Amino acid sequence: MSKRNRIFIGILLIFAAGLAFMLYRVVADLDPRYRESAEESLVETAQLMASLVEQDARNGAIDTSRLGPLFKTVYARNFEAHIFSVTKRRVELRLYVTDRSGRVLFDSLGHVTGADFSQWRDIRMALRGEPGSRTTPDVENDPATSVMYVSAPVRSNNDVIGAVSVGKPVQSFGQFVEAARRKTLYVGLMSVAGVLLLALIVSVWLVRPFGLIGDYVRYVRAQRRFSLPRLGRRALGVIGAAYDEMRDALAGRNYVADYVQTLTHEVKSPLSAIRGAAELLQEPGMPQEQRQRFLANITRETQRIQEMVDRMMELTALETRRSLEHVENVALRPLLQELVTSAQDAATARQIRIVLQAADDAEVEGDPFLLRQAVSNLLDNAIDFSADGAQVSVSLERTPRAARIRVQDQGPGIPEYAQDKVFEKFYSLARPHSSKKSTGLGLSFVREIASLHQGRIELGNAPEGGAVAVLSLPLAIA
Repeated sequence: MSKRNRIFIGILLIFAAGLAFMLYRVVADLDPRYRESAEESLVETAQLMASLVEQDARNGAIDTSRLGPLFKTVYARNFEAHIFSVTKRRVELRLYVTDRSGRVLFDSLGHVTGADFSQWRDIRMALRGEPGSRTTPDVENDPATSVMYVSAPVRSNNDVIGAVSVGKPVQSFGQFVEAARRKTLYVGLMSVAGVLLLALIVSVWLVRPFGLIGDYVRYVRAQRRFSLPRLGRRALGVIGAAYDEMRDALAGRNYVADYVQTLTHEVKSPLSAIRGAAELLQEPGMPQEQRQRFLANITRETQRIQEMVDRMMELTALETRRSLEHVENVALRPLLQELVTSAQDAATARQIRIVLQAADDAEVEGDPFLLRQAVSNLLDNAIDFSADGAQVSVSLERTPRAARIRVQDQGPGIPEYAQDKVFEKFYSLARPHSSKKSTGLGLSFVREIASLHQGRIELGNAPEGGAVAVLSLPLAIA
């Protein structure tokens, strides 16, 4: 076998092994991600049903009289909902309510009324005042009949008087997992075909230097003149071009797989909340106050998805750049003064002061627009995590080789479990003043901007408390 063929076969094997491993990981991770999304929706449903049961409780006793007609009506509803490639025609949600001893007072299916469920994990935890969960098959040793349950405590005057557990058959969302697996495998196989074609093209370009060397060896044997420097430059150029093409191909596949997985996981939660609220709004006789609350929930989750998509498009456009398009010398002190003045308007509403310390100016080479966005993201984070009436400090330090922009807040700091995750896409911590999370893309955006400017971003806890972010950028060459 020739050297050319061995190189070609080696490249094909590397690509095939890499793509097979990636597809295996993506397909294997689908089921856990769907289970997490389903459990998150069941948690909210359990809390909602617990609140409804609490409204009917009298003198510490649970009254389930109106639950029977409600679920009888729900199970009898005729509908046909097309959810992507799956058609849903019946409600599969289950509910049972127990008293404080764990005895079942109500079962939506009517199978276990009066049974003692105090030993089940979901009920045991709910009776302790904590949300609980379990997955149990209806038929022993038959995983296909498994049902996921999530519980919530029922309280009266702050005392736990019972528990509510909401269940959903695993098969109801298992069909979505199977559909996603089929689509993933289809896309993966199509990608394999495309990548193999790319590997063929790349391998042709990659082995060309060996062909050129062989030609020149034959020239030497024929006593013909040749230029060694020219040969070296041409061979290195062809190898460099082939390497760039292979790197882009491999990076592109991993990039797409990562985004598909993370975006799907993040969007499932707000979509589940929207779907649940929309279904509840269809119920007749709902009080106007509850109707407005569900409509507000739909609006809030829709805005969350829109913000996530917009920020991801900005980040994607930034990540595709290999270098800055518009580079100029940027004076950092005027830029920081402008951003601090702008941010102070938003901070004033919560009586937060922003203090700028920049005794010396520093110039860096970069894109002023992107630098403004990076510092603005850091300022927004610092304001969000600061308590009302606190202070945010912004300083500019100049070292012999770099300029360091330091943004420090007086908030709770970064928890130990989150310190190695803060720059991950879609990872976000709840804001102390609102208990809400952001899109989780801001710090990834800052990191990409720092990388394009040959700098770095660091985020940690200050010794005196609070979080501190340091953006380091190389100084402009005088």
